[in-house]
Amino acid sequence: MTVALEVRGLSKRYVLGGAREARPDTLRDALRSAARHARPQPSEEFWALRDVAFDVQQGDRLGILGRNGAGKSTLLKVLSRIVEPSAGRVRMRGRLASLLEVGTGFHPELTGRENIYLNGALLGMRRHEIRARFDEIVAFSEVERFLDTPVKRYSSGMYVRLAFSVAAHLEPEILVVDEVLAVGDQDFQKKCLGKMQEVGREGRTVIFVSHNLAAVTQLCTTGLLLEGGRVADAGPVTQVVATYLSRSARAPASATLRDHPGRSGSGGARFTSARLLDASGQDTSALSVGDDLTVELSVDVTRADFGNPVQLSVLVRDSDGTPLANLTDVDAGFALPGGVAHHTVRVALRDLRFYPGTYSLGLWAGSDYGDQTYDLVPDALGFDVLDGGRLTSRRLTRQNGLVYLDAEWSRRDAGS
Repeated sequence: MTVALEVRGLSKRYVLGGAREARPDTLRDALRSAARHARPQPSEEFWALRDVAFDVQQGDRLGILGRNGAGKSTLLKVLSRIVEPSAGRVRMRGRLASLLEVGTGFHPELTGRENIYLNGALLGMRRHEIRARFDEIVAFSEVERFLDTPVKRYSSGMYVRLAFSVAAHLEPEILVVDEVLAVGDQDFQKKCLGKMQEVGREGRTVIFVSHNLAAVTQLCTTGLLLEGGRVADAGPVTQVVATYLSRSARAPASATLRDHPGRSGSGGARFTSARLLDASGQDTSALSVGDDLTVELSVDVTRADFGNPVQLSVLVRDSDGTPLANLTDVDAGFALPGGVAHHTVRVALRDLRFYPGTYSLGLWAGSDYGDQTYDLVPDALGFDVLDGGRLTSRRLTRQNGLVYLDAEWSRRDAGS
């Protein structure tokens, strides 16, 4: 295969100095300042990137992962020729278009229409080539009404819509997209992910940075993990995501909830702690598609005037906050007595089928009719779902659903 991007020994060093002094107002202040600067000033080196090396094949979709400060944005700025490296080299074949933080790439005083032509010219395109893609760019961005308005008057969401549409439709050989897509609404994010998949199928290369692991798993074919400015892992995206999750500071597998800041309710019953257990009964905060998961809850019922049972439920949400499941004890035929007592309750989930990504659990306790809330604890715990090998043979996308279901397919031909 053809190598679209080759990076070797790439490093970026910054020198961190003291705070900049105010301009001196008098001759005495100027002389004092000159005397201070005559002495060597202490400085500190910071390596944002250190000896980074990797290749990206033509048509690959590379997802770059890493915690904040790992060097992801610096790497993209070097690739986009915004920042000059301190050492190493980058070789790329073809034109590169990048969509980094909001505010880059467009001239604020020019209209949306003028910026489309400006960006095309910067990519080396002729005016008639830009004109041939113009309607497609505008339709995708959904900002036609504001096309002749200076982009400095655009909202951040409008800006990103147009900027992404321009970058994706002017047919660069390499498309670089940072976490900036988080500014857009959910429907537009799905459109962007679909467009980036299309770009890859056309044989062009996509480099994508995001903290949304589900989006990275859905879109990308390969992954690169940065830690402290160095490459910690590289390979198939499912492998790199698994490495990232195993080495990141994820949500704890257990939590004490007595002082949870976001809770509400009348207080007649209280969740005091919660744990996540794997199939062997060990604490866990990461599992694979199809694994079993048990939620263990400690509940104090604190009011003796409860004659009726206490109803419990566990709400599962994805990383976007979308509710995926509301598990109630009533549906399972389980009842928690209403008298004053401490209870340990286990909720067993078999063969969990959520797509790879990050999920949160909210807890609710209330009256058996559901008309009173005794305790509500949002985001009590979090967990990550990995591929685990079930989805790697299929390019299934989350925009086609939220859960993975096994299905048996059969065929009966006419006349048989």
